[in-house]
Amino acid sequence: MVKRILLSILILISILFLPFWVSVIFALFGIIYFEVFWEAVLLFFISDLLFGVKEARFFNITIVSTIFIVIVLILVEFTKKKLKFYKK
Repeated sequence: MVKRILLSILILISILFLPFWVSVIFALFGIIYFEVFWEAVLLFFISDLLFGVKEARFFNITIVSTIFIVIVLILVEFTKKKLKFYKK
């Protein structure tokens, strides 16, 4: 539980002060390492609220990174269930 909290704090700090790709790497690590890492979705939603702008490429929505991380979370969780060596 402590690792999960520390990684959540690290992702929050990286969202606030570091480039976006650093936050994505930390979030991917958390999604792969922990069971279901909903904290990443919440933190990227906060990131979109703070720094999000409308993207013309994505139908003028501002929560692009939240949608991206939700899709990644679903895909990784689905893949983890299919892997034989992944232990729950």
